[in-house]
Amino acid sequence: MGVHKYRNGFSITTHEESLDEPFRWKSASDIFICSMSDVFHSDVPDSFIRRIMEVVHQTPRHHYQILTKRPERMSEFFEKSAVPSNVWLGVTVENRTAKRRIDLLRKIPASVHFLSCEPLLEDLGMLDLSGIEWVIVGGESGPRARPMKEEWVLSIQHNCNVQGTSFFFKQWGTWGSDGIKRAKHENGKLLKGKVVQDKPRSKVI
Repeated sequence: MGVHKYRNGFSITTHEESLDEPFRWKSASDIFICSMSDVFHSDVPDSFIRRIMEVVHQTPRHHYQILTKRPERMSEFFEKSAVPSNVWLGVTVENRTAKRRIDLLRKIPASVHFLSCEPLLEDLGMLDLSGIEWVIVGGESGPRARPMKEEWVLSIQHNCNVQGTSFFFKQWGTWGSDGIKRAKHENGKLLKGKVVQDKPRSKVI
């Protein structure tokens, strides 16, 4: 893509030169660690993850978010070291099969546990959100995007409202609420005519 960090394509590549960046940001920031990858991928060395956590510990003014599809490895890692209080931990839950990740996530002590239902690919049904503080929902983007139905989103929102979990609707993506395919910026992020983007507060752990 002409970007230096993608010189190896989508092969797992650690970027040692980026570890110092948070020290240069004086204002408190929300930082998504490995936003285009998964820090708990099997090819990422434990030593590199530990270095990331050292930076996190040394920059308490920032809030960090870690999202993974591999909660087993995340759980194993944090059995050996506590989750920093300025880290929010999340798992991707794109379909019913992925709901198994929720149980693994909630067992890890963290200031915020969150689910990323993006891209949401089917109705998730009933969700047990005990111990889950935040749920993000969004549709898929790109030329081969699969549509997301409004009733799937509203079902998750209902689960959140009933169980006291913050709900954040990010976007419709390539397919609008009316089932028409467009550029994602045209479909926007309104849910029943409103922007619904609640965020949780960190709890003491």
